[in-house]
Amino acid sequence: MLALALLLVLVNALTIVTIKGRASRVVTDQVAILIPMRNEAENVHASLASALGTTNIPRLTVTVLNDGSTDATGELLEHESDARLRTLTGVALPDGWLGKAHACYQLSCSNEAQQAKYLVFLDADTRLTPSAISAAIATMDRLKWDFISPHPRELAASPLTRLIQPLMQWSWLCSVPIRLGIWLRLPSMAIANGQFIIVESTAYFAAGGHTLVQQEVIEDLELARALIRKGYKGGVAIASDIAECLMYSNDNEMRMGYRKSLWRAFGSGAGALFAIALLASTQILPLALALSGYTVGWALFAVAALTHVLAAMKVKSSPVNTFAHPLAIAVLIYMIIDSLKVKRRGTLVWKDRTLL
Repeated sequence: MLALALLLVLVNALTIVTIKGRASRVVTDQVAILIPMRNEAENVHASLASALGTTNIPRLTVTVLNDGSTDATGELLEHESDARLRTLTGVALPDGWLGKAHACYQLSCSNEAQQAKYLVFLDADTRLTPSAISAAIATMDRLKWDFISPHPRELAASPLTRLIQPLMQWSWLCSVPIRLGIWLRLPSMAIANGQFIIVESTAYFAAGGHTLVQQEVIEDLELARALIRKGYKGGVAIASDIAECLMYSNDNEMRMGYRKSLWRAFGSGAGALFAIALLASTQILPLALALSGYTVGWALFAVAALTHVLAAMKVKSSPVNTFAHPLAIAVLIYMIIDSLKVKRRGTLVWKDRTLL
């Protein structure tokens, strides 16, 4: 299994689409940046400065949805002024919807989104270079894709996030043949990140948009899968040069965020148990064997470490997990089990909302 993981990392590193700022060109079509915000007071100004700093797109609009924030998000938005900016107030969350999906759906119903050729769904904690969106659209058009998920460089600001966040991209770089999945249009091999997604509006609305994923905790991945099932083409791209995201500002935020979604990340409870067994046997067992005196353990440990360092080099993340990966995986396994337990109890909460 480790040999296959190493092979996949190598193949993906050589073949995955990588967006560079120099790919930018002037986009004459209308582009709508859509940003859902719930309790994002610390991100309001920087998020809008980043979005409104976009260049090479003359017909740009930025629409923000204040999704029932209980902090100062709404007040801060009132003080933001730009002719291209519009702020919406979200309606109460209806039955059958989860918050992020419903916020994105409301944004897609705005006049700006309805008139645009490209919809750019952007999280409030994502920061872009001025040419990021135009470069991503140019790449998408060159590949004749209907959507693209440019994966930002993941930042970490606390001990636990520095240990765990590099696993996000490592996990799919060593387990999914990215370009093959895109070429074959296999929903099961889709990869997407809701921090930064661009989709042609015709494809989005024809497919059904976020109404297709209204109850999905991992709505970004499920939206990509839904688009592929409807016959559209697209996938993930490395965007470390043009975008970055501080997903969690402290360890507790990260624990809550992973608790919210890990129970669903592997498809089912059985899938999660299989993932735990696979992670333990390939990432922790080699070191246990090595420390027990088995030479083969050191060889297996080195192969596992190499998958982490190659992934880190490709996405420009911290190489901390090169040799600390058994600890990182042990913590991840604990968080998977914790997520499953909390889900079973029905007490999952994210941003003051209970997730059933």
